Amino acid sequence: MEHQAVVEFVGPWTGPLVATSVHAGHDLRPEIAAAMTLPEADRFREEDPFTDLIAGAVESRMLTHRSRFEVDLNRPRREAVYRTPADAWDLDLWRDEALPDEAWRGSLAVWDEVYAALAPRLDEVADRGPFVLLDVHSYNHRRGGPAAGPEPLADNPDVNVGTGSVDRSRFGRLVERFVRDMASADLGCGPVDTRENVKFEGRQLAWWVHDRYPRVGCVLALEFKKTFMDEWTGVPDDAAIACARTNLAATLPGLTEELGRLR
Repeated sequence: MEHQAVVEFVGPWTGPLVATSVHAGHDLRPEIAAAMTLPEADRFREEDPFTDLIAGAVESRMLTHRSRFEVDLNRPRREAVYRTPADAWDLDLWRDEALPDEAWRGSLAVWDEVYAALAPRLDEVADRGPFVLLDVHSYNHRRGGPAAGPEPLADNPDVNVGTGSVDRSRFGRLVERFVRDMASADLGCGPVDTRENVKFEGRQLAWWVHDRYPRVGCVLALEFKKTFMDEWTGVPDDAAIACARTNLAATLPGLTEELGRLR
């Protein structure tokens, strides 16, 4: 079986808006696939399938083809490879008790490769002025099992906007505009329950961008609730995916306008 590259960069990368979907990948390099005992359906459930389609609202983006179970690009390097069940929701992952050292080092090399490839592209974006990176993820909300109903709405917004490391003094107005536009009934496919930092606040990719490009880069870590698919069967809802993408696209003019105010 031919395995895809780790990541792929598409679009011109000439504007101030870019997107990633770092957990959308499902591929594994051969040595990882051979070592893994986790059933593919369980792995798929903990990945973020179809988020690359939602992120397609943005022309310039990084597509990730490898699974987070090979290397998690949204965790710090020291935590990026799931070696034991404790690293990954207590799932039994490997034929041996832990992932062998050689495979672990190979996965860390993948992490290094991706960030080394992303850096020069974002450097060029940052040289032109403030920018926004939309880091698109998804989250499960029926953890109780295939027959379980959805978890309470109070703690599970349609879209969680992670802004934990955003410089609010610089980008606060932009964040507020994004949340307002995403939630608006007048844009996209209708109103969306959009809230900040209820489920997640953003992690490694956001930290890395905000550290590398202070007061220039702004990462909005977006977690779409998996109402666009059945998280247990893996079956997508194509219309819901299209709506999520449309809703995200509807926020882009506002983001561009707010970035213009910062130049």
